[in-house]
Amino acid sequence: MAVEIERKFLIKNDNWKSSVRHSTHIRQGYLAPLSKSSVRVRIEGKSANLNIKSATLGIRRTEYEYDIPVDDAVEMLDELCQEPQINKTRHRVDIGSHTWEIDEFYDDNKGLLVAEIELQSEDELFEQPDWLGEEVTQDPRYYNVNLIKHPFKQW
Repeated sequence: MAVEIERKFLIKNDNWKSSVRHSTHIRQGYLAPLSKSSVRVRIEGKSANLNIKSATLGIRRTEYEYDIPVDDAVEMLDELCQEPQINKTRHRVDIGSHTWEIDEFYDDNKGLLVAEIELQSEDELFEQPDWLGEEVTQDPRYYNVNLIKHPFKQW
């Protein structure tokens, strides 16, 4: 079984910006209403994927991801995915032996910044940079699938 172990945090200042290694625009949408899983189509830069993730909260979730042609992803996003969709820039910052992914959201989620780190185990230690704020891993509001239903601007 494919498993993702990920923790999410808010950002408390802009100190991360000087360490950005790479940034990519992401457009993503969801194909079906949430049940036991979410089915997402994502275009990230010049690549695309289909992602199936368990609809559970927490650090550990089942996840499957498959590359698909970008043209297919555009068609799925335009024709099959629910509205609204997620638009964000993902900034990658290396801290110690880990890469942080900082998502800067747009549209109805403008102003939201979330840092994510993928781990090998739930109890893995990692360096916590000075820009790292409150952990929101257990808060369902910060999951992308929920941001389309209840965007940040409505909080």
